[in-house]
Amino acid sequence: MKALILWLASLVNEIHDQISLRVGIQMTDKELHFWVIGLVGIAFFLLVYPIFKWIDKFKFKTTILAFIYTFTVMIVLVFAIEIQQAITDRGQMEFSDAVVGLWGFIVLFFIYSIVAGIVYGFVQFLKRPKNKKTTSESTTPLKKFRSKK
Repeated sequence: MKALILWLASLVNEIHDQISLRVGIQMTDKELHFWVIGLVGIAFFLLVYPIFKWIDKFKFKTTILAFIYTFTVMIVLVFAIEIQQAITDRGQMEFSDAVVGLWGFIVLFFIYSIVAGIVYGFVQFLKRPKNKKTTSESTTPLKKFRSKK
């Protein structure tokens, strides 16, 4: 994991140098972050927006979006913990630790989904109408009030 972070840092530095050389503009680190992160953010938004519009058509859209958001936060948290372990020497910084931690969230969310689905099904079962009217009665309730001419 530590090697991966060092490699990513090296890659970012190389990209920084290549952008400065190819564009021909010397930018400060802050200026480069402004443009690169801004452009990557907009590109990611344009990729994610249609997916979220598609998810908006589903019945459990709030649950799906909450899961995606929570999973994203969990990824950031897991890697922050791993980096903190490397900085403080309190445990070993391993990618597999991060993966196992995320699997823990996925498994527990799956269990939550099953329990929530059972509760939802039970509530829907209790809410169902007791006496079902025929479709002709329910669609034309005003027939009996019309005068016969």
